[in-house]
Amino acid sequence: MSATPPRPSRITQRLGMSTPIIQAPMAVASTPALAAAVSNAGGLGSLAVGNMDATAAREVIRQARRLTGRPFNVNVFAHAPARADAAREAAWLDYLAPTFARYGATPPAALREIYLSFVEDEAMYEMFLEERPAVVSFHFGLPRQAWIDALKAAGIVLFASATNEAEASAIEAAGIDAIVAQGWEAGGHRGRFNDEGDRQPSEDEQLGTFALVRRLVARTSLPVIATGGIMDGAGVAAVLALGAQAAQMGTAFIACPESAADTAYRETLTSGQTPRTALIRAISGRPARGLANRFWALEQAPGRPAIPDYPITYDAGKLLNAAAKAHKESGYAAQWAGQAAPLARALPAATLVEVLTRETRDAIASAIDAGR
Repeated sequence: MSATPPRPSRITQRLGMSTPIIQAPMAVASTPALAAAVSNAGGLGSLAVGNMDATAAREVIRQARRLTGRPFNVNVFAHAPARADAAREAAWLDYLAPTFARYGATPPAALREIYLSFVEDEAMYEMFLEERPAVVSFHFGLPRQAWIDALKAAGIVLFASATNEAEASAIEAAGIDAIVAQGWEAGGHRGRFNDEGDRQPSEDEQLGTFALVRRLVARTSLPVIATGGIMDGAGVAAVLALGAQAAQMGTAFIACPESAADTAYRETLTSGQTPRTALIRAISGRPARGLANRFWALEQAPGRPAIPDYPITYDAGKLLNAAAKAHKESGYAAQWAGQAAPLARALPAATLVEVLTRETRDAIASAIDAGR
């Protein structure tokens, strides 16, 4: 029998998507070519601009528009600005100094807040109003209500990440259009609104994607987009069955030729011997799931000092990674990946979207047949 296609949902219809597949925004891998390829194939591509200023973000948006006339998503970080602590930062640099020395380098004299949060970035906000991307998404929290209202009035569809019901309720109350339900399995930065780092024990319930999606679908009226641990069509079909209206996938697209991932990252993901993943705070200052590496080992060491705030810690993380890479050591890189990383496939992005769509249809058809 012919496979039953996924039913169009509110969010996929609104964005003109022919398949419920969203490529996650990833600062380490997203490119205009990747976003355009996914959108052109009927999904929703994404750009990550949280690590850029407004000028650079405008340029990648325009690059993507030269490659596609279809909607795509632009993602920013809406975290609380870092609280500098000179003593804490100095202790962290002292801790890292022997590792820097191993690669013939010295740590910086001080650390900087290298990324400006969107909540303070007036230039990025004004650029969005001028460029009007089809979708803007928020991670780590929400900007001020006046900005949300103005972006919506400009015709921009808004997404925001949630890891629990309280965050989802705040998203719904703010008038955001869809919730990205980020399960514990997801690669990249954990999207919690409040992260106190080493200041206090985490109160994160660590909800997995399935439990989180069902809880949010039951308790909110907004479309829910599932993300975390989804690597193939069976995973997409599963979250659709749970009530999600689309599946957002990041790790699945890292090995695509259009991504910005470096050779070591790609080869590790597709080697067939993918290392375990872990939540690593020591790279950036916020927990982010990636391939367990030398930074994770530094974080686990007994007696290590407190880790500075995000993104201040990232300043040291990037510098140490650069020093190590100069000596052909990739063990300090931010190789973000979800728990299902061993299922990664190295396919062109458009081909991957086609394969995922076919797998999703087949999985839905099999489930219908099994229920007869």
